[in-house]
Amino acid sequence: MKALGLLGQVELPGETASVPRARRYLRVLLAATDHPRVDDALLLTTELVANAVRHSDSARPGGQVTLAAALRDGTLHVDVIDAGSPVSEPRVLPDDLVDQPRDGGRGLWLVRRLATTWGWHDAETGRVVWFQLTDADA
Repeated sequence: MKALGLLGQVELPGETASVPRARRYLRVLLAATDHPRVDDALLLTTELVANAVRHSDSARPGGQVTLAAALRDGTLHVDVIDAGSPVSEPRVLPDDLVDQPRDGGRGLWLVRRLATTWGWHDAETGRVVWFQLTDADA
């Protein structure tokens, strides 16, 4: 069994401009891996970083969001770490509300649908929202 391989980690300002930066960073990290689910990884990372800069205390002045990616035996693991929030936590939109007109709310629904597995927890470093994508050929 291969050891967990950290592909990279980057700290970004807790602002909307960090969303495309996170996506570009992950695209570069994954370019050499030939992982078949790169597009899914980029989409889910975009959603999680957008949530972090919208709904966590990382959006406060000086706040940061950390993106980390690792690969082990064909499974890509991505963490998005933010400052958390005492007034909100990650919640998935119910299936019956997804198609109704609304401004946002589909990000975690997409994560639940596309990721092999996902979750979140609070840690000393903040709130960690993560997902995994398995290479079906691994």
